[in-house]
Amino acid sequence: MDRNANRALRARFDEVYGQYQRIRSGLDELQVKLAELRVTERSDDGQVIATVGARGELVSVEVEPSVFHDRDARALSRKITMTIHRASAAAVTATQELVAGYLPTGSPSVEFLRTNDFTALLSRADGVLRPAE
Repeated sequence: MDRNANRALRARFDEVYGQYQRIRSGLDELQVKLAELRVTERSDDGQVIATVGARGELVSVEVEPSVFHDRDARALSRKITMTIHRASAAAVTATQELVAGYLPTGSPSVEFLRTNDFTALLSRADGVLRPAE
């Protein structure tokens, strides 16, 4: 048996296990931060303020009284919708950045969060399971 190969394998295992322990120990903290994450956006004219959580879920909408002077319900609806969409997009970015800080650099999970493409999650498994050519 090659003792050097065993040492290298053991060192790699220790490295991977250490990464796992760091990730696992940070999950409680990450869950708290995600639960507390709030992103607020204002409409271009400042009349609508939307706040969303980490998953882009609507927490609150505030409308300045001056918005009712226009009496254009469709315009107000569009303004509210656009402001919520901007807040949700900003929340996605903030969540990605927060989660990325708890995962190893180059992690397929980070790529999945960025792209929503399952290929990123499966690429490592595909490489391991694909027979050698």
